[in-house]
Amino acid sequence: MSESRRRSIAKAVSFRVIATIVTAALVFILTGDWRISGIVGVVDALSKLILYYFHERAWEKVCWGKIK
Repeated sequence: MSESRRRSIAKAVSFRVIATIVTAALVFILTGDWRISGIVGVVDALSKLILYYFHERAWEKVCWGKIK
C-alpha cells in the first residue's frame, strides 16, 4: 500500500492546525500577549508543516510495519 502526496499534505495540514492552536494558546498563557502568540503560531505552523511533509514522505519509503 502507498500513500499519495495529496494525502500526506492533507494529514500534515490537519495536524498542524491542531498543533498550532495548542502552541499559540500555550504562548498566550505564558506571555499574555496575543501578538506574540500569533507570531509564534504562524512561524511554528509554517516550519513544522514543511518538516512534517518530508518526514511523512521519508517514512513512505520504509517498508517496516506495512501490511499488504
